[in-house]
Amino acid sequence: MAWLVLVISGLLETAWAIALDRSAGFSRLIPSVVFAVTLLLSMAGLSYALRDIPVGTGYAVWVGIGAVGTALVGMLALGESASLPRILCLLLVVAGVIGLKIFH
Repeated sequence: MAWLVLVISGLLETAWAIALDRSAGFSRLIPSVVFAVTLLLSMAGLSYALRDIPVGTGYAVWVGIGAVGTALVGMLALGESASLPRILCLLLVVAGVIGLKIFH
């Protein structure tokens, strides 16, 4: 259960990062509220997962999922560069996250 919560928390990290960008420095209400709610849920999930998963592994997985998710949203929906080297680097992060799970 801890790993499932950790993955969901990592996805929520993507949500709060995008909402933070969209909040325009907290000047827009809806994205600011989405940011606050998803941040709290993401942190609560991370906290829960760290009861059973070592902090180094849990935090690295959480950040990796959030970073890859945010970069993918940027490339697919926000017009950011989707170059081959960038995609390969994201795949390396995914491989690292999978490796941390396998060797946990």
